[in-house]
Amino acid sequence: MDEILARVVDESLSVKKAFFAAHADLVIRTARKMAGCLAAGNNILIFGNGGSAADAQHLAAEFVNRFHIDRPPLAAVALTPDTSILTSIANDRRFDDVFATQVRALGRKGDLAVGISTSGNSPNVLNAVTAAAELGMTTVGLTGRGGRLAEIVQVVFRVNSTVTPRIQETHITLGHVLCELVDRILFPDAFEKEQPTCPTSMNPSI
Repeated sequence: MDEILARVVDESLSVKKAFFAAHADLVIRTARKMAGCLAAGNNILIFGNGGSAADAQHLAAEFVNRFHIDRPPLAAVALTPDTSILTSIANDRRFDDVFATQVRALGRKGDLAVGISTSGNSPNVLNAVTAAAELGMTTVGLTGRGGRLAEIVQVVFRVNSTVTPRIQETHITLGHVLCELVDRILFPDAFEKEQPTCPTSMNPSI
């Protein structure tokens, strides 16, 4: 069991390190896009299935409530928690439309959509991203090695792994990094005030 534990941890760390080495510039650019979206009074809509649905809710909570610092709430909405909306759309239309219908109801030009799919081929995520693009929203995809999602979003984050848990672990770490960078961009003074001893090599005004 010790060997299995060590292997799983090493694999997870290795996948994350490789991902961030390959995507560092894109992560910073995306954080700037998110900060600009929020600063302009627009919303971030986040959606996915299964573990990715949980990640969507997790990240929306970090934006709306707080991440590291006390600051004003930021406008992020997970499209996964409302069972009445999800089941009514699935029942009256089809499950492939559960997110796209919500995007069309809630999304506006200038908003940002984050679709999460480890395979990159979840039909309801693909349909929602397509709907977001039609509305003039910025589209971001979190996936594994790509799939169709990588072809249709404006910003794509690929995790070079075929193991779903390793992909999801990297996705949530990416989400946390984006939350922290957005906080640093929008509220640099508050961040430094709240965490004067927090070590960082990043410029707070990234």
